[in-house]
Amino acid sequence: MLIEREAESCYLGQFIPLQYHHNMLMDSNRMDNFKAAIQYRVFEGAKVLELGGGTGVLSWFAAQTAEKVYCVEFNPDMVAEARRLLALNHRGERVEVIHADAFEYLPPEPVDFVICEMIHVAMLREKQVEVIELFKQRYAEKFPGHMPVFIPEAVVMAVQPLQQRYDFLGFQAPIIQFQLPGAFSADTTELGQPALYKVIDFTQANDKLIEWEGQIEIEESGSLSALRFVTRNILAIKTEDNSTIDWLNHYMALPLARPIQVQTGELISLRFSYRAGGSIESLQNNLSVEIVQKPTSRHSQLSLATV
Repeated sequence: MLIEREAESCYLGQFIPLQYHHNMLMDSNRMDNFKAAIQYRVFEGAKVLELGGGTGVLSWFAAQTAEKVYCVEFNPDMVAEARRLLALNHRGERVEVIHADAFEYLPPEPVDFVICEMIHVAMLREKQVEVIELFKQRYAEKFPGHMPVFIPEAVVMAVQPLQQRYDFLGFQAPIIQFQLPGAFSADTTELGQPALYKVIDFTQANDKLIEWEGQIEIEESGSLSALRFVTRNILAIKTEDNSTIDWLNHYMALPLARPIQVQTGELISLRFSYRAGGSIESLQNNLSVEIVQKPTSRHSQLSLATV
């Protein structure tokens, strides 16, 4: 079982090469918001557990106020690197880096917070949902009546129709693209508004199966060639002013097998299902898009009447 999981983990990106952690450390959207959420949530003297610690930076954020932080990492190379880096940083000694499997680990004492950032857009590839759900079951058995606060607290996901251009110097290549939120690209046209398809609340039990069937109105005519998947992580909920500290993942533009010509006012029907933590291909293979309602020809009729 462990061997199977290790093989799957390598395939699904759980063992992120060390050099790519630099990219995550340079991602100000990720770093600033996690730091803000951890500073907001973690109180002086708290006990904290991080599942999948990587370089240990999120554990280090927590260690600025927490009394003790358990940082669990499965990759032995990253365990050594996290210990080296934490030793260079003030209060890094408050973090204990543990070489263990997040699917199995339990802390030796109750903790107040659990940080887990095994997050991929649409909750694909990485095992965030499964890791947390299994952890909650084990933890409740060992420490009944006490459940820590999770960071992030929830995940909100939406899907949006796109006209996506796939021309690379004349070479047509409709491939999956990851796009910066808020960045304009002449190659991308939004054909409709994003539609909410899933909310994952980590205070509740969550099924690994994610499925949705719904309709989106087309607001701009064009060639529907891709669907954009949007994932907003609610890192902390600030009840005093009813606001949140969020981390918005890169968008994922998933090309359709065949573009569909759509007109303003049409409704498209979307249906898909996939397992949280599954491959992107599992979503592609269980996705259907079709036009279900044509726009009325009222404008044409008015023009004829006027003539």
